[in-house]
Amino acid sequence: MKRPIVITMGDPTGVGPEIILKAWLEGKLSAGQRPLLVAGDGAVLQRAAAIYGAEVTVEALDNGGSEVLASHRLRLGERSLLLKALSELPAEALVYGAPDLACGQAMIRYIEWACDRCLSGEAAGMVTAPVNKQALRAAGCAAPGHTELLAARCGVERVVMMLAGSRLRVCLVTTHLPLSAVPTALSREAILATVQISAAALRRFFGLDSPRLAVLALNPHAGEGGQFGDEEQRLIAPAIEAARQQGIEVSGPHSADALFHFAVQGAYDAVICMYHDQGLIPLKLLHFDDGVNVTLGLPIVRTSVDHGTAYDLAGTGRASEKSLLAAVRLAEQMAG
Repeated sequence: MKRPIVITMGDPTGVGPEIILKAWLEGKLSAGQRPLLVAGDGAVLQRAAAIYGAEVTVEALDNGGSEVLASHRLRLGERSLLLKALSELPAEALVYGAPDLACGQAMIRYIEWACDRCLSGEAAGMVTAPVNKQALRAAGCAAPGHTELLAARCGVERVVMMLAGSRLRVCLVTTHLPLSAVPTALSREAILATVQISAAALRRFFGLDSPRLAVLALNPHAGEGGQFGDEEQRLIAPAIEAARQQGIEVSGPHSADALFHFAVQGAYDAVICMYHDQGLIPLKLLHFDDGVNVTLGLPIVRTSVDHGTAYDLAGTGRASEKSLLAAVRLAEQMAG
């Protein structure tokens, strides 16, 4: 039996449990290349199934044979889904959008267990449903979110956030910063490292022998020769030249207002962006429902939905499962 992909349930009071159950109940999680296993909570998943009018049972397993990682199985008729039960929360008492301390602790356990299974080689990769960062902090997690927690657990100093869809991939030099802090956060070293990590991951996990990377400018018209800023001349161009000398196929600095047109036409395999919205606005314009967040630079495969806990939709059954399905399929592709 192939090693499974582990899906972490995320915030028990967010949309994570219900989009997992929605995809499973509709049969969309059953035709993949690898077995799937959810790291989460049986009662919470049962509550999520009830949103769609389904009465799901949770059966204990003896942890034998090919299902050694699973502790339970969700069942609805002939349909089943493997579960590693890592919490026993009072599901009916939980309030959507209001994770308590136990929920925060559970979120951390789901992530750490899945990461450790990937590091040990027992699992082929992990897909994460959204978490609440405040709940993580309240539960004693020093990392501000998924990405930083996984990097620390894997012993990796620098990682790259990539958002991917079928038509566009964007990789970020800086992520969650005030726009005013971006220029001072940029450095030749950070830009070069982003290019290096992106190129290596595209070769290793995406089968691209010589990935074509486009590096964006920070300023309008790529600085217009220094008239609108000098980051292009001082930081970005030297980083590009250093990457070229290492044999990486990279070009730029490109003006961001024009480059995405060519990237979407297939001229580049990924676009290196200087800050969050520079990359995510075009990505979500094209892939709002099916974009995938990928952490590059880890020794394991990790993909995620590209949305948050969506508390305004939690418990309604209206949240889309498309990003989750895209994240699972991409994790399977990368693991293969």
